Amino acid sequence: MLMHQGIGLEQFNAMPQSRAVHALFECCCNVTWANKVAEARPFANHEELVSMADKQLFALSDEDVERIFDSCIHEHYDTRTADELAPIMRDRIAKMLGPEGGFPQY
Repeated sequence: MLMHQGIGLEQFNAMPQSRAVHALFECCCNVTWANKVAEARPFANHEELVSMADKQLFALSDEDVERIFDSCIHEHYDTRTADELAPIMRDRIAKMLGPEGGFPQY
């Protein structure tokens, strides 16, 4: 379960670097990936963030991807590749951010 859920893109962009890295780490369990994605802020929209996340994910070594599967992916996959990991990471980022445009204010 993610600690940072539904935080919204605006709040994510405004977080200090260390907190943004922590929020992203929950999505992919790799500090290098999380740091590089957080350094690319601010993002204009969800798609821009996911695009950068994909770019950095596919730049990781096979060993890094294997470690991610070992540490935070609890489902079984026959092939443990970035292609298999990308949709999981995208789903976790979507949960972290919440809906595009944020939740309604009550």
